[in-house]
Amino acid sequence: MNYEELYAQLKGLEKDFRDRLNAAQKSYRAIEKQTEAGDLKNLEKELSALSDICRAQTQLTESLREAVGSFDSKAYFESGDFAAQLLECCAQDQIDVKGEFPVYEMFPYRIRIDAENQDVYQNRKKLTGIRPRALSGLIKAGQDKLNKASFNDSSFADELCAAYDLGILKNGKKPGSDLYLTSLYKLLAPMSRYRRDYDANAFAFDLARLYISGREETKSGRRFQFGSSRDIGKAIRILDQYGKEQYLVTICFYPAQ
Repeated sequence: MNYEELYAQLKGLEKDFRDRLNAAQKSYRAIEKQTEAGDLKNLEKELSALSDICRAQTQLTESLREAVGSFDSKAYFESGDFAAQLLECCAQDQIDVKGEFPVYEMFPYRIRIDAENQDVYQNRKKLTGIRPRALSGLIKAGQDKLNKASFNDSSFADELCAAYDLGILKNGKKPGSDLYLTSLYKLLAPMSRYRRDYDANAFAFDLARLYISGREETKSGRRFQFGSSRDIGKAIRILDQYGKEQYLVTICFYPAQ
């Protein structure tokens, strides 16, 4: 199954419907003038013509309804056709995709496909519509908007440093020790209502922009560096300035030498 086939069919019917609608509006304007002038002979003819137009519109509406009803969206999802076509559209839009059905990472978004209910989620938000071409465009537009948004790498580095210092105290670690970035995220957004406004994907995106910026120190002069770890389960996946994936696991802040 391919939604684009249904799309082409519906667009053709919608064009015919629009043409009939324009004709109906033109006929209505003529009826208004004839009523105003008392031109009953032509008014009767125009009303008959309008009746024919309305019948054609009714038939077109039924054709649209039948076309929509003939598309088995449940089979479309469960067969894997929807997911395959979405990935194809993402490739055309040069969207980096990681993961396997039903969950894909399209940085900084997490896309989940609920085949049973024919729903698609972007992070926690349920998206409307199941046209792969439109969904891919929506994801691409969202990524472009985020990339164009202003970002103060210096301020973010300071906020990250403050969370780091708190983490050092909380975990009884020595200053300069590596701390998991996932732990710092929980300190930056300690309550669930905060995490709704600033979720883990948004945190990963900010980390990516800090990483890409090339900044290596805070306003106070403390330097920092990201680190790796064998505990890949705590890694945060980002895309660098070249579109290549990187995995950030830890960070440490230390005085400048």
